[in-house]
Amino acid sequence: MDSIVVKGGTPLKGKIEIAGAKNAALTLMPATILSDEPLTLTNTPRLSDIKTMTTLLESLGVEVTSLQGGKVQVMSSHGMTTTRADYEIVRKMRASNLVLGPLLAKHHQAVVSLPGGCAIGARPMDIHVTALEAMGATIDLKDGYLHATTKGGLKGAKVPLRFASVGATENILMAATLAKGTTVISNAAREPEIVDLADCLRAMGAQIDGDGTSTIEIQGVDRLGAATHRVVTDRIELGTYMLAPVIAGGEVECIGGRMNLVSAFVEKLQMAGVEVSETKDGLRVARANGRPKAVDVTTEPFPGFPTDLQAQMMAMLCMAEGTSVLEEKIFENRFMHAPELTRMGADIDVQGGTATVTGVSKMKGAQVMATDLRASVSLILAGLAAEGETVVNRVYHLDRGYEHVEEKLGAVGAKVERVKTDG
Repeated sequence: MDSIVVKGGTPLKGKIEIAGAKNAALTLMPATILSDEPLTLTNTPRLSDIKTMTTLLESLGVEVTSLQGGKVQVMSSHGMTTTRADYEIVRKMRASNLVLGPLLAKHHQAVVSLPGGCAIGARPMDIHVTALEAMGATIDLKDGYLHATTKGGLKGAKVPLRFASVGATENILMAATLAKGTTVISNAAREPEIVDLADCLRAMGAQIDGDGTSTIEIQGVDRLGAATHRVVTDRIELGTYMLAPVIAGGEVECIGGRMNLVSAFVEKLQMAGVEVSETKDGLRVARANGRPKAVDVTTEPFPGFPTDLQAQMMAMLCMAEGTSVLEEKIFENRFMHAPELTRMGADIDVQGGTATVTGVSKMKGAQVMATDLRASVSLILAGLAAEGETVVNRVYHLDRGYEHVEEKLGAVGAKVERVKTDG
């Protein structure tokens, strides 16, 4: 098992190239099921989750060819052999459920395992199910699998979501492209990944309006064709690396960064005294003199502050001047990184969905354990400024969402190394 060793105290300077968005790519890949013609994705991130989605698609009979070291994926579903997505693959990744809508739309049937074998209500697959049923599908839960069929294809419908679920919006958006008639999704998610999916589907021939707003209208078409699409920049990786010079000191240019992808996040950075400016190639971030200032943060659906940047922001606020309050309103149990940061000398008090962080003048390296993907990188960021050596254990989570972290940080002067450990 790998660990990441960080030796703190080195200011950063240079450029970091930001990868394509994991959450966008994982949605775009199942869209190939909707067409018999090839779908080519460029700027694909090189991550273990992409490999898992590739395995899932190949298990259905989709041809997937990886080019340019994994940055280009060429997919074709013309020779699909099954519409069953097995538990052994689906259990590894939540995004696997995004094959449900495309399978129903194109093949009028699907058998898809619930992610992780969970009950529908525990992780809200019920939103996906209710929407597809409104479009004419019959869906039964048997032995941990959703058995879905539709006679004569899906039909357009009004689909109000009880909350702005990103996954449900994506699943219904894909399903509606081949449905008969018009589908209107209200209370739709507004994330950039939704817009990116809509752009790709339009390139394939879909008729979609309103993506990026809370109401999306899709006019079904008879068929979709071939397309080549560039995956949007990963706003979470972007925000993560924007925090690196704030924590360690120095100045970094994030190549491919766009202000509109992280506007709420940038607003908080500027309130903390961080310098953020646009360049011709991306975003430049520099820490002003002294420690950043404390700011309060509440996670919200896009365009609010992303829950996927909360852990990284906490790492920065551990060393800010003053006391900050972070409210997590998207996911429960998402402060599991707090005890590990405390091991490094942070002053954090967690009460339910609220964490109060009082900044300290310095933190110390320690042995810490990553509990999830974003926690992993937050501990690496904290290690950049901590005195001595920080060892982040159980970083297998990291490779699901960040490609070559040690190389990217190392290129701007950080002392970060991946090592093999026992166990």
